[in-house]
Amino acid sequence: MMPDASAPAYDEIMAHLQDSYRSCIGISYYYIRAGSNETALCRIVPGGGKIFFHEMVDHENHGISDADIDEAVRRDTGLFPFPGYYPISIRIENKLRVLFEHRAV
Repeated sequence: MMPDASAPAYDEIMAHLQDSYRSCIGISYYYIRAGSNETALCRIVPGGGKIFFHEMVDHENHGISDADIDEAVRRDTGLFPFPGYYPISIRIENKLRVLFEHRAV
């Protein structure tokens, strides 16, 4: 999924993500972007007051199924004012927290 001129700026996405505790896991903020042909789990790592790093995550390598992603899109809470952008679900949040917050222990 390639960004285009219709995509909101990363700082706008980040502003909405920072309002949700669920989206921040470890040092990263997660959200879902749904295009016409594919849906992706995305991650933003802020640093120094700016967006330091942004990527699409291979969700299956993180134990997150396509069904998990689809469920999050279906249960959209309206967090994002941008069409095609969705918050992660509680199920996805829990899976990511197990992976990234319990490793440091």
